[in-house]
Amino acid sequence: MAATPAVRALEKARVPFSLHEYDPADGADGHGWGGVAVAALGADPAQVFKTLVTRVDGALTVAVVPVGGQLDLKALAAAAGGRKAAMADPGDAERSSGYVRGGISPLGQRKALPTVVDDSALAFGTVLVSAGRRGLQVELPPADLVRLTRARTAAVTRW
Repeated sequence: MAATPAVRALEKARVPFSLHEYDPADGADGHGWGGVAVAALGADPAQVFKTLVTRVDGALTVAVVPVGGQLDLKALAAAAGGRKAAMADPGDAERSSGYVRGGISPLGQRKALPTVVDDSALAFGTVLVSAGRRGLQVELPPADLVRLTRARTAAVTRW
């Protein structure tokens, strides 16, 4: 399996992690890529996090939230020190991150962006996020995710 920029970033930082591979072709069922990962891995949807690229006051910003919830744009704007947040154009998200939609990782992005990780991640010993391609998740301690992405944590998920 070829190493993605996310995997290389974890190896360089010497962070303990494990990779989980699954068939992303099951994504056609309408559950979204995160839902496919949860189902394929038999994981807790509160422990698997999706990476969303947004715009806060026009600036690209990454939000990392549980697959089982929805991003609260108002809470994200406040956490990022802005007034208004909206989802970024998918093309902008892909160009900025260097990843394709459905495989955007918060780690190893082409351009480091301000990042907010939902604080629910801290309740787990490990969390899963995209490892940089569809069908590949990386499991790591949430403190390492926050440290490597230079994220702030805040309650930015609606359940």
